[in-house]
Amino acid sequence: MACSHEHAAWPGTVSISSVTLHAVVRDIADSLRRSGVETLVVVNGHGGNYVLGNVVQESSARGERMALFPAAEDWETALERAGVLTSLLTDMHAGEIETSILLHAHPELIRPGYETSDFVADDRRHLLTLGMSGYTESGVIGRPSLGSAEKGKALLASLADSFGAYFSVLTAEA
Repeated sequence: MACSHEHAAWPGTVSISSVTLHAVVRDIADSLRRSGVETLVVVNGHGGNYVLGNVVQESSARGERMALFPAAEDWETALERAGVLTSLLTDMHAGEIETSILLHAHPELIRPGYETSDFVADDRRHLLTLGMSGYTESGVIGRPSLGSAEKGKALLASLADSFGAYFSVLTAEA
């Protein structure tokens, strides 16, 4: 589930409100805690889920053990290790990063023509107002032509390596 209102121009996009996302994560965390699970890592697969940072901050302020993964720094390390050429700014949606991960994990989901679908829109200051359709007709913002299965494998391996630090922080004695 995601708070993906900026994708509304594309039919089939399902988005929930930030209030709902916040409530669902809180409810899941509360339910897990009641069953004895004292630590939780929220894995964010969508950059637009800004509210998740608030959920984690509020939980931490209450003394609960919760983390949000991956952080921008985890992505930067993964990009470097995988040899990704585009930045996180340029590679917003369906670009080199996402294409590489899918080419590695599920190549059957990649449509023919991705090699010629590059579209760069680095100045997106009105994204939250206009949505993605204000910047791209195809939904691509990035350079999918640079994607490869090898980069996807390296990206996922780097993120898996980064996760260890979150586990350590959450399981360290307070």
